[in-house]
Amino acid sequence: MATRRRVAVVGGGIAGLAAAVRLRDRADVDITVYEQSGALGGKLRTGELAGGPVEFGAESFLMRDPAGGESAAVALVHRLGLAGRIVHPTVGQAALAVAGGLRPIPGGTLVGVPGDLAKVTTVAQPTRDGDRDGGGPLLDPVRDVSVGALVRARFGDEVVDRLVDPMLGGVYAGRADDLSLVTTMPALARATRVEHTLLDAVRAAQAAVPRAPGEPVFGTLDGGLSTLVDAAATASGAAVRHHAAVRELTPTAAGWRLVVGPARDPEYVDVDAVVLAVPARPAARLLADVAPSAAEEIGGLDYASVALVTFALPEPALPELSGFLVPATEGLLVKAATFSTTKWGHLRRPDGLALVRASVGRYGDEAQLHRTDEDLAATVHRELSAVLGTALPAPIAGHVQRWGGALPQYTPGHLDRVAAARSVLRRAHPTLRLAGAGYDGVGIPVCVRSGETAADEIITALEGSGR
Repeated sequence: MATRRRVAVVGGGIAGLAAAVRLRDRADVDITVYEQSGALGGKLRTGELAGGPVEFGAESFLMRDPAGGESAAVALVHRLGLAGRIVHPTVGQAALAVAGGLRPIPGGTLVGVPGDLAKVTTVAQPTRDGDRDGGGPLLDPVRDVSVGALVRARFGDEVVDRLVDPMLGGVYAGRADDLSLVTTMPALARATRVEHTLLDAVRAAQAAVPRAPGEPVFGTLDGGLSTLVDAAATASGAAVRHHAAVRELTPTAAGWRLVVGPARDPEYVDVDAVVLAVPARPAARLLADVAPSAAEEIGGLDYASVALVTFALPEPALPELSGFLVPATEGLLVKAATFSTTKWGHLRRPDGLALVRASVGRYGDEAQLHRTDEDLAATVHRELSAVLGTALPAPIAGHVQRWGGALPQYTPGHLDRVAAARSVLRRAHPTLRLAGAGYDGVGIPVCVRSGETAADEIITALEGSGR
């Protein structure tokens, strides 16, 4: 009687859980998820504040994928029987905090990059003669550049500083001048290989995935995104090991040996295959002896740390906005704020309490996060009041959630480096795969797809090996 194959999923974030669900669906294997912390879900964490649910991590997912179909997150929600819980924002208009006031974010942009220069003049004055047709595509087929470098050259500094940088910063906590175009804006990158001007590239990228009027861009789950985590863990049928740090990874004749737990009391586990769904630096440490060239390719990826400060405020005077973004040039600690109970109708409360969440922390400015929770909360409260032009009431409850090393900073060439690392692993170690935000991009759909792809490749490798 054949022994059931065993697969270890190292990392219990949404990428690792998505891999475990796909393994369960497609293969007859024993799955164990090894999670270093005491909780699954990674940056998906639903908590409670003032008697109601609140997200202490990611708050939503994209409804569609880059090709126009349902996103991998939506597909997973359906697979887990949670489709009836999907809800959408009831207020979609957001603003920019510019020059001491709030101005609506202009329409017709692609992550802040204009497709119509006339529409952005309320917040930035673009350079109108910089986007000239040079007689050929903006970028050659293999070139990657930073988003900021491309947009500054074509539209000028204000468009980057007041539009693109805060919008990218809201997602990555990074700077447009450092972030890879190919990784962070793949649709625009593809269009630049064909179009001769940036305006035409933006329009082409937008036209490639048309969106019906009123179609929701984002969704979340009534009850919180931790329901997605719990449902995925259950559906995977995996054995879950909490507080189980994998410290070493060694190839064996039959697969892999994991060294789990503290050095003083190690546990040795033999498996047939491994999905490595942890951030790039810990993955590089595990690969240092196994595949040193792959480890070198991914080990240089840096991460930004952020903090989320959430208040429950008694009947504050808030604008009818989903929230606002703050350009770094404004000199504020807050880089983004969400009026959660305005944005999400399912969170509105009969007692009049409003949930307001602010994001703090930009790449390269981590020293600001060394403040105490009390200092962070007081500064955020003061800055929110200043931006809104009215003193917010004192919160009846608050929460500070720190995410150290949370957001990957993809410099130009990132995807090529990841592809090189994966190529090494496919040739030398076909039963070991990488998955997660450190490799393929941020956002729940991207992480889900990354985990599912890793699982598919593991299954193919196991079937091909005859194990």
